[in-house]
Amino acid sequence: MRAVVVRRFGGPEVLELVELPVPEPGPGQVRVRVAAAAVNPVDAVTRAGVLAEAGLMAPRGTVGVGWDVAGTVEAVGPGVSGFAAGDGVIGLRDRLDVPLGTYADALVLDATALAPAPAGVPAVAAATLPLNGLTALQALDLLDLPPGATLLVTGAAGAVGGFAVQLAALRGLRVAAVADERDAEPLRGLGARWWVPRGAADLAAEVRTLVPGGVDGALDTALLGVTALGAVRNRGSFVAVSAGAAPVGLRGIRVANVWIAADGAALAGLSALAARGALTLRVADTLPLERAADAHRRLAAGGLRGRLVLVP
Repeated sequence: MRAVVVRRFGGPEVLELVELPVPEPGPGQVRVRVAAAAVNPVDAVTRAGVLAEAGLMAPRGTVGVGWDVAGTVEAVGPGVSGFAAGDGVIGLRDRLDVPLGTYADALVLDATALAPAPAGVPAVAAATLPLNGLTALQALDLLDLPPGATLLVTGAAGAVGGFAVQLAALRGLRVAAVADERDAEPLRGLGARWWVPRGAADLAAEVRTLVPGGVDGALDTALLGVTALGAVRNRGSFVAVSAGAAPVGLRGIRVANVWIAADGAALAGLSALAARGALTLRVADTLPLERAADAHRRLAAGGLRGRLVLVP
């Protein structure tokens, strides 16, 4: 079978399409035939060696690429219940210490990392849900805001930000979304109550004009750090989505990073929301597996609305 791997760190050109043996599922594992694999920023920093330099992954000769997958169960290992050959599934590969990612014809995941695919949703769209949807969900859980509370979402037009706006609105939160003007109306359609212009000279002042005293919490997907922290009230909460991006918790603000973890049960809940149209799945474009490097170049160029998806 084919897979995209990295054997030396660098730019998109280091992505190699290689032939590998078809993996066999062990106890508690499932082999998935890949129908679609989303391309995410974490794939680019993995490829570039940023995660290895930060000590987040052990040195190894071959590094797998890709976290998101949508596909079909091909085989199950001993002790697996709830999945059978032919089932449509989505899943998250959250381990960095394995040589095979989702940029492949097939891969093996723990059954606990999988969920039924959203009914009626094409695999290409479904593949955009696991990493970004679970990141938004787990970040909101860390913020732990009650219904009626106010939430600032930076980078609200991005993949994580868009899911966060919708999930927050479903929880009864009042959302201030930071984004370009062209994204203002679409974000209101997702459930944002207020729009805040990206690149505002004084973000905290802009937000505090809308929410006197500051918002109860902030989900910082744009990695603005202290700039966004200033918009949060004293003893509020703040969550960043990238390692080392959380600022010091000034004014008694509770600050955390969200460390994404595969969670099949939570993913099943997101899948059900997507199936009934309560979550918006956005695909920027599809490319064949052999054009993974082109996908990474387009990701680096920016300006995408939705995810690029590789289709083996």
